[in-house]
Amino acid sequence: METKWLEDFISLAETGSFSRSAELRHVTQPAFSRRIQSLEAWLGADLIDRTSYPTRLTHAGEVFYEQALEMLGQINNARALLRGKRPTAYTTVDFAVPHTLSLTFMPKWISELKQDFGMLNSRLIALNVHDAVMTMVEGGCDLLLCYHHPRQPVQLDASRYDMLTLGSETLRAYARCDRSGVPQLQLPGTAKSPLPFLSYTSNAYLGRMVDLLLADAEQPLHLEKCYETDMAEGLKMMALEGHGIAFLPESAVVRELKQKHLARADGGRPDWELSMEIRLYRERPAAQRPGKPVVARLWDYLIQRAGKKPRQRKAAPAAV
Repeated sequence: METKWLEDFISLAETGSFSRSAELRHVTQPAFSRRIQSLEAWLGADLIDRTSYPTRLTHAGEVFYEQALEMLGQINNARALLRGKRPTAYTTVDFAVPHTLSLTFMPKWISELKQDFGMLNSRLIALNVHDAVMTMVEGGCDLLLCYHHPRQPVQLDASRYDMLTLGSETLRAYARCDRSGVPQLQLPGTAKSPLPFLSYTSNAYLGRMVDLLLADAEQPLHLEKCYETDMAEGLKMMALEGHGIAFLPESAVVRELKQKHLARADGGRPDWELSMEIRLYRERPAAQRPGKPVVARLWDYLIQRAGKKPRQRKAAPAAV
């Protein structure tokens, strides 16, 4: 049995939807269904009542749900215990960071910290946004760095997690330049001649941001998807080769813009761009979970540098 089968089953039990759970787990629905079937085969019992809609657990599924939660908890506790016995465990800050921020924001931010805060031993875990959040919830990191948008929020329980806003990021359309520095492709395109579109996969956080941007555009954009990946860096490389228009975080294309390899393809229109916050989260220290002293010192330093206390947020459901 694999632990991801337990995580899949718990997700399905909580969402009641194969398609929604597959999306959250970043796999195709057929692959997700096969993993649930593998778990059922390993247990020798049907966990899901497939004759009903929405999806319901069988009696065996209801019993196993509690066991699955307990088993995952024991696994996570064992991991935390063993990590705590590493010589550098209490002096190293573990960050869970989405891939794009790990390449753009994180290196410069760490350099700034070293200048003012001092040397910081850190370990970076680069993931997609959903898995980065789950790493925080499951106790696999000390700090979570991620994007936030009001319409695609990171839903962490405000009574358990503290948050600081570290900066902002703008998502815009970019295309390869010609020799004079002019973008070879320009929005909006036409219905008869849509522009080649380098797209994020549907389960990518930045993909959902692009969907919001396109839905809110005052003038419709005519795009024809020709390539898809969940990595902003992959889209940038395709744009540099002239394969189409890509919506990229501004911080990811600073060098390319300066060298005039890429240029904005949106004509400077504000309704064809979208802003996101860059946020840092930690689990609030408690008597049972005091956390690492170095994390507490870093958090206090960041609050002092920002000149304000962490924003008070309304309670939200725990991350799913």
